[in-house]
Amino acid sequence: MSLSLGRCILLFGPLLGVVALSGCATLGQLRALEQVDFSIDRLSRIQLAGVDVTRVQAFSDLSLTDAAALANAVRNRELPLSLEIQVLAENPADNLADARLLQLDWTLLLEDRETVSGRVDREIVLPRGEPTTFPVAVSLNLVEFFEGNARDLFNIAASLSGYGTESTDIELRALPVVQTAFGPISYPEPIRIVRTTVGR
Repeated sequence: MSLSLGRCILLFGPLLGVVALSGCATLGQLRALEQVDFSIDRLSRIQLAGVDVTRVQAFSDLSLTDAAALANAVRNRELPLSLEIQVLAENPADNLADARLLQLDWTLLLEDRETVSGRVDREIVLPRGEPTTFPVAVSLNLVEFFEGNARDLFNIAASLSGYGTESTDIELRALPVVQTAFGPISYPEPIRIVRTTVGR
């Protein structure tokens, strides 16, 4: 499957090291989730130190107040970046069963830098043939991972919305917990991620 700009395909590779279990129901549920294609549908609600970067395309478009707020945040080494990663899960119509995802531990990487981790802690049913979207809320202090002035760091945030003068490599590593007939089972290692580049 080819990647388009701003889109990150998350593909389940073969399950390795899963504890041997008896019961076709459990194996069927594991295989159902294995066949689901996960992708980043879009990034939304992107704010940098309270500034909505989705409404401007360049640092020069910021108001004097917003530009001063970002510069002050950089000086204070507190530049909060928040966003929602809208994850699209597509369970094939010809799959043997609906997939049931109980929990998803994730880690966000930007430019090959491991940043923050979190958890989606709710049951998500992935019906066959019905694409399902769910949000992954992310919050981090951008100056902990990147150096630069207010303009440089704004461009990183802006690239996540498809704007700015720079591009950014983004990855999302995920470790699912699956509901089975024998109870919840965690994958032994994160699912395989295909990296993509967002922005220009």
